[in-house]
Amino acid sequence: MTRNDELRLKEYLADRKALIDAALDGLLPGEELYPPLIFQAARYSLMAGGKRLRPILCLAAAEAVGGKAEAVMPVACALELIHTYSLIHDDLPAMDNDDYRRGKLTSHKVFGEEIAILTGDALLTEAFNLLARRDLMPGVPPESLLDITREISEAAGWFGMVAGQVLDVRSEGKTVNLETLQQIHRLKTGAMIHVSLRAGATLSGASAAALASLSDYGRQIGLAFQIADDILNVEGDRALLGKGTGSDAARGKVTFPSLLGIEASRSRAKALIREAVASLASFDERAAPLRLIALYILERKS
Repeated sequence: MTRNDELRLKEYLADRKALIDAALDGLLPGEELYPPLIFQAARYSLMAGGKRLRPILCLAAAEAVGGKAEAVMPVACALELIHTYSLIHDDLPAMDNDDYRRGKLTSHKVFGEEIAILTGDALLTEAFNLLARRDLMPGVPPESLLDITREISEAAGWFGMVAGQVLDVRSEGKTVNLETLQQIHRLKTGAMIHVSLRAGATLSGASAAALASLSDYGRQIGLAFQIADDILNVEGDRALLGKGTGSDAARGKVTFPSLLGIEASRSRAKALIREAVASLASFDERAAPLRLIALYILERKS
């Protein structure tokens, strides 16, 4: 990635993140509502920062096929609510037992395990409330919204992210082959990244060919993102990551570095990114952010 590309992407990501943060702030109930604790806890985790990668991919896919980012913003926000719920639950003592997330104490460290669990439950439930709010997306065909709600449900549930989490926690301390590891990551991380792209494109009237290309792109970057995450857990800068490193090895988690080594893992991620960018060959300049995001996934430090 050239210096100009880095600057373009940095500006794009910052602009989109600001739009998403403002939309989330407007859609989330205020902390003054009763009982205030649940709304405080929700805002604490949801507004703690983060890359907003999944909603950004949703907006970028919409624009790549000629749609408007603002038209799919509520769906993008729903995707971030689901992602945040998964992080809250993932950090719990029964799961990864992490003390820090995005440079701040995790939800259960601040509000207790009971409220953290309930906050995750509430965020997941509210995500589907947003998806059902046709009044927020008057220009989106209701049948398209229904279709993508089903896809998001599948990606977040026991055929997607939840399945990946089950396989992940049950694989700790065990010998796992490469095929199983890839399946874990494609479900645990890749499913929600993949559906984020499909959501933006589908709701913006993408053709079957465009949707297929974006689906291929999503499958490749989803796995590449998790490989990069595995590498960062080994050699990343804790200050930049906003959370601890070395936790995967400490818990006996199977990862790409533990199975293949750092350099082979990096090579595999590079190959996936090349395939992802090639998937966008038929798109014009409107897909430039997606091409740059793919390269960013490979080079990111946090």
